[in-house]
Amino acid sequence: MDEKLPPPSKEEHEQRLEMDRVSRRTFLMNVGIALNALAALAIATPVVAYLLGPLLRRKEYRQWIEIGSVDDFPPGETKLITFTNPFSDPWDGESAKVPAYVRSTSLGEFKVFAINCAHLGCPVRWFAESQLFMCPCHGGVYYADGSRASGPPERGLFTYESKVEGGKLLIKAGQLPTLRNRAGAGPCPSLTAPPNEPKLVARIEQCRPPCRPSDRGTSAPTIG
Repeated sequence: MDEKLPPPSKEEHEQRLEMDRVSRRTFLMNVGIALNALAALAIATPVVAYLLGPLLRRKEYRQWIEIGSVDDFPPGETKLITFTNPFSDPWDGESAKVPAYVRSTSLGEFKVFAINCAHLGCPVRWFAESQLFMCPCHGGVYYADGSRASGPPERGLFTYESKVEGGKLLIKAGQLPTLRNRAGAGPCPSLTAPPNEPKLVARIEQCRPPCRPSDRGTSAPTIG
């Protein structure tokens, strides 16, 4: 015959119940700690990334890219082009496409202007009839060489670094050229207008030479 174990005493029964309660409480406490740790990690990650970002990211997001053949830009003409930011992500979509103006000043010489006004960054438009860039936001006007003509901007249009290799025009893209990174601007126009200058240009207030330092830009590379 099988021997039956005697029922636990009252003290043993209470001890077992207490152990069960402690084990359940310990389990729930551990689960709560784990959930709090995950929540704290989710909150701290973007904060830490923001604080350490300037130290960990690249110093310059810029790279030479091809924007077309030199034959695509006839001398004396200004053309609107669009290129893809070399540091874009697949989900950037249309925002990865960057417009710019290319002007062929003479055979084999080019200037590539950022489309943004040097005042507050609105996109400027090129008017071939008057040979002027005009900003629709606050009335900034620039000459064909990118120098300031009139309006709120204190300097000319920003330009990309460019070069010609193998019959192709390349620019150093990735960052919009501003005073915070590599930028350039042409000199202020002369006070003496050429005889064949369009009448509209003749009525616009010109820069007073010599140009101020703010008109010339900077070539010092910094984080943009």
